[in-house]
Parts: sequence; structure tokens; C-alpha cells
Amino acid sequence: MAAPIPEEDSLAGLEERIRRTVELVNALRAERDAAVAALSEVQQLRRENEDLRGERKQVRTRIQKLLGQMDLLSGS
Repeated sequence: MAAPIPEEDSLAGLEERIRRTVELVNALRAERDAAVAALSEVQQLRRENEDLRGERKQVRTRIQKLLGQMDLLSGS
């Protein structure tokens, strides 16, 4: 017949499992916070990229107009 488990041992085991669970939850929260921060940075970079593409398109259009005007000058 197996000897009964002392109450202190079962409480110590429970305390250890709770401590490990708390550590795991804290680690997961830290990972989540880092992922949220990274996502925010990616979204900001995406917006900046879109803005730069728009500016590049405007510059290209203006240069094409200027080149067209220069062609008119050299043609006359």
C-alpha cells in the first residue's frame, strides 16, 4: 500500500506549478507587448512608404510637364 502524500508536499507542488504559470503568463505578456509594438512600427513604416510613393508620383508628373515644356521651346 502506498504511503499517503504529506500535505506539505502537495502544497509545495501546487505552489511550484502556480509560480511557473505566473512566469509563463508574464513571459507571454511581454512577447505580446513586443509584437504589438513591432506591428505598430510596421504600420507606421507602411504609411510613410505610401506617402513617399505619392510624393514620388507627384515629382514624376511635374518633371514630365517640365520636359514637355522644354520640348516645346526647342521645337519652336
